[in-house]
Amino acid sequence: MKIRLVIDGHVLPATLEDGAATRDFLAQLPLALQLEDYAATEKIAQLPRPLTTAGAPAGVTPAAGDLAFYAPWGNLAIFHTPFGYSKGLVRLGRIDGDLQALRRPGPVQVRIEPATDD
Repeated sequence: MKIRLVIDGHVLPATLEDGAATRDFLAQLPLALQLEDYAATEKIAQLPRPLTTAGAPAGVTPAAGDLAFYAPWGNLAIFHTPFGYSKGLVRLGRIDGDLQALRRPGPVQVRIEPATDD
């Protein structure tokens, strides 16, 4: 499944993995969120409701570009820098393009929506 993140007019395409958490995430789209900096490695935002973690591994080692759900806090995490193994992190998918819009410091507004066939 393809989605897109729109930040200040920049469109970042992403590909989602199949899984229960991803299906829960898709059911919440479209989303308008404010992403905040966290640990100089990711942007995070609270989701309207937590995602299921049924069938997900205990944790993952995120790479730059990964979209993930952090179950202990119930938030979306978008990594712009690689990070170490994190228990409770569920990978949802991956951004297929440039991450510069996510690397700038400070909060950013994002709209996440299903990709359209243009």
